[in-house]
Amino acid sequence: MSENYTNKMILAPMVRVCTLPMRLLSLDYGADLVYCEEIIDRKILLTQRIENGLLGTTDFVMSDGTVVFRTCPQEKGKVIFQLGTSDAKRALAAARVVEKDVAGIDVNMGCPKEFSVKGGMGCALLKQPEKIKQILTTLVEGLSIPVTCKIRVLPELENTLNLARLIEGTGVAALAVHGRTQDERPQHKNRNHIIKAVAEAVSIPVIANGGSKEILQFEDIEKFRANTGASSVMIARAAEWNCSIFRREGQLPLYDVVKAYIRYAFQYDNNEINSKYCILQMMHESMDMPEGQGTLSVKTHEDISEVWGMQDCYRQVLQDRKRLEGSLYQQAGDGSYGFKRRKADDGCVVIEIPVKFDKKCYLPAMSPKQSLHEWCQRCLYGNPKYKTVERPGDRSFNSHVLVDGKWYTTSFWEKRKQYAEQAAAMCCLLSNNIHDGRIKEPDDQTPELRQKWHQLAQSRISPSSLQTQSQVEENSDCDEKSTGLNTQGDIKSQLASDSTTSNTFEAVTENKQTENHVHKSGTAHVTERLPDHVVDQTGDCGSQMVPESTSQVDV
Repeated sequence: MSENYTNKMILAPMVRVCTLPMRLLSLDYGADLVYCEEIIDRKILLTQRIENGLLGTTDFVMSDGTVVFRTCPQEKGKVIFQLGTSDAKRALAAARVVEKDVAGIDVNMGCPKEFSVKGGMGCALLKQPEKIKQILTTLVEGLSIPVTCKIRVLPELENTLNLARLIEGTGVAALAVHGRTQDERPQHKNRNHIIKAVAEAVSIPVIANGGSKEILQFEDIEKFRANTGASSVMIARAAEWNCSIFRREGQLPLYDVVKAYIRYAFQYDNNEINSKYCILQMMHESMDMPEGQGTLSVKTHEDISEVWGMQDCYRQVLQDRKRLEGSLYQQAGDGSYGFKRRKADDGCVVIEIPVKFDKKCYLPAMSPKQSLHEWCQRCLYGNPKYKTVERPGDRSFNSHVLVDGKWYTTSFWEKRKQYAEQAAAMCCLLSNNIHDGRIKEPDDQTPELRQKWHQLAQSRISPSSLQTQSQVEENSDCDEKSTGLNTQGDIKSQLASDSTTSNTFEAVTENKQTENHVHKSGTAHVTERLPDHVVDQTGDCGSQMVPESTSQVDV
């Protein structure tokens, strides 16, 4: 397996940088291997593996829809998963989650950041050789793919060499060495002579890292490898700024590289904040460009497309995605579009819609909860009553809201209690075709999809034909199978061919947008602080409580 790390040009693991778009672009320009950003063992253990048919990716997703790691066939055999860990058993369990989808596992033993060191990870491991031995030996013996680790040099040469020999003895396939100590930063000179001494002291491939100040063009990569005596070179900041540094024919203009990155960000639905961050990092010395200043204020991929003159590209990606989405839904053929109706054990109807609360789609003064409250007052239903539960494993929240004798909820779990309640309020309003206060459309919905949910919610179904919550739980294995239609756990669809858009809903949305300047100066709606575990807000609907079995939504 060591030959996999010989004579390679490698994209180094960098937090917030080495997500899928940057990895793919680096491979396009000539990188042989690409590392993902460090991902903590506990975090990947909380994810579910989902085959994302819409994007053609394999996603590892948290219960709230957050994509922790995304990979695709284009980087198969070339992506290395860097793991942050301080425990051998947990490291092995985490590595096995992604084992079949990556080319290797790398243990981070070189991160000097406080959050990593305080957690006993990164550079903290350099002072615990026995723990290093235990972690690496456990991984090597328990995995079917190569295991490596990345370290920083120690202040004393002999200590560095002893550590390298210990690591070699665990059976790892290669060792990456950053030529600075834990306390040193990029302004300090990289200790190439220590990397060379390590390469001479061990027989496994040594990957030299830390030379970005010396690597200004493609030819410098080989010079750095020769100076360190290493088998391969790992590049961080020089690739972060312009990953065409891997290109044998020479670097491309930064403008072209950024636009190529943006295309991948659009194609693979990259996190918008992450896309903005990476673009700004690439432009660190070119912020005087008009696009640089414009990127500072962007919030969405649509904004990015406007700043970079890529509106046609962005629209085409969305159109292609919708066409594929419609095809996948037709193949699924169940006609539910994520909508579920069931009967609680006490006989109450529970309506579930797969929606998430997106804060940027609403004004503070008119949230879904506020809209629902006002609607209930007009209809004389009394105040909505919320029941929110916390899942201990990852401190995520799910909420049900009781309105006019029916419970409404979402299939997703949120990181904030307030967001869980907002999502439940959205479910109720969308089911009844009532405007929920939005000023823009969320990415996971279309007007046609909302109309379909409303039609399903209003369809008359005999209560006796509905499953109870207990029956739902018994069949949860079937319910939990991924449809492969989601981008980040959300469900949307283009249904123009078989449904009609609600004119009332759309008219209100248009009016809300025109009144945006009025609401921005209004008083923000403050969501009350909720207890740590269960919130019971009793209104005018009486003393009816959500059944315990109903409040626990299937995961």
